[in-house]
Amino acid sequence: MDGVLLGFSVVAVLVVVGTVTSALSKDVATRIQRGATPLVYYITNPCLMVVLVSQTDVRLIAALYAPLALGTAVITGLCFIIFGLLARRSVGDIAVGAMASSYVNAGNIGVPIALYVVGSTAPVVSVLLGQLLVLAPLYLTIFGLIAQRGTTESADPPKSRYGTILRSMFNPVTLGVLVGGALSLAEWQPHEVVWEPIRMVGEASIPLMLIIYGIALQQERPFKVRERIPDSAVSTVCKTLVMPLVAWVLAGPLVGLSGTDLLGVVAMAALPTAQNVYLFGLHYGMTTTVPKDVTFASSFLALPVTLLAAWLLTL
Repeated sequence: MDGVLLGFSVVAVLVVVGTVTSALSKDVATRIQRGATPLVYYITNPCLMVVLVSQTDVRLIAALYAPLALGTAVITGLCFIIFGLLARRSVGDIAVGAMASSYVNAGNIGVPIALYVVGSTAPVVSVLLGQLLVLAPLYLTIFGLIAQRGTTESADPPKSRYGTILRSMFNPVTLGVLVGGALSLAEWQPHEVVWEPIRMVGEASIPLMLIIYGIALQQERPFKVRERIPDSAVSTVCKTLVMPLVAWVLAGPLVGLSGTDLLGVVAMAALPTAQNVYLFGLHYGMTTTVPKDVTFASSFLALPVTLLAAWLLTL
């Protein structure tokens, strides 16, 4: 259980740093947010993905764990999509809500939980592969098309649409995963002179993301926009309850995993919504109220859910 507590403690402290910074000087915090967001998106996060993925045997996890993680996320996202369609939400609101419901904070909290609770990084890297090679390109393509449509009065030319899709699919984070996967498959690591700076830059990604999120929390407190509360509530339920349950059904009764293997899949599904959802939405000019609300709520609810899952699955 030490890994669970450690992961959540790291998140809490760094979010508080961002919140306190914003409370002391809103202008300074705003400048930090505007400058750090593209820094994380284009530089630090891709470097982090290169390091994490390259240090894992992608052959081992791609066969089973990655499809399980992807299937869990897709089914959970569909649950929110059904709500969005029934509630007649816009395409943008449905896309952001679905991503907030199913895109987990694997790169931060998932690492210590996987190491200390399961004893392997395979569960967290499987989630990263599914999210960054499939889910992130899909959602970012949708975000890009919506953002582009919002800036033009007429229909987009086909070449412009294709360019948006290609840029979204091959975004910096996905490219980082591809480079890391290639290094893992080749069983090769660059010289220390090159590798050490990449590692150092990557390590800056998680603190920066959490500080940016803490700034956003202070500037616009969660669950403050009343008309967005139903969407935030449904997305929170999907993330904290539906997703771990779906993971258990797929990995347990259907696939037949048990013990720590099953716990690893369920624990990754119980992780809170990733700050990346807010970051991606912010980058593409989407409405970020729901991902901010869900990230806040799931960060608190994920701890008891994870502890409960660990207790039930290790009896």
